[in-house]
Amino acid sequence: MFFLKELPSRQMVDGYADQFADVDVDRVLDALRLMRRASLLIRELEAYFARHDLSQLRFLMMILIDREPERNCLAASEIAERLDVSRPVVTRTLQGLERAGLIAISENSEDARSRNVTLTLSGKAKLDEVLPGYFAILHRPDPAADK
Repeated sequence: MFFLKELPSRQMVDGYADQFADVDVDRVLDALRLMRRASLLIRELEAYFARHDLSQLRFLMMILIDREPERNCLAASEIAERLDVSRPVVTRTLQGLERAGLIAISENSEDARSRNVTLTLSGKAKLDEVLPGYFAILHRPDPAADK
């Protein structure tokens, strides 16, 4: 998260840039604006997911499984490889999704050490419920972009 509500002024960044070599003030200001917009977007999405009894991580796991059109499941290890979180966090989150009835975890017939993860009908219904609002949030124009 990026916690600054009010970004530094150009004058302030110029002052720092004078002290350090190779500081491009415009790039710094662009990066700060990007971090602020991203932080606000993530907060809004987290609040949206919470209203639907999800988190960003739970949602992303479900999307990973759903976005494989030629397959109806993913190995738990594949999910872990595709996310930027630790394996224990992946395991706990998958267990929570299973308890909620949104995914099913089964043994892999080809590899006894591996587990297959499939969206349940409830999981598919949850994605159908959440995706329209998710895309509406992402599609909205950024009011800060005009500044």
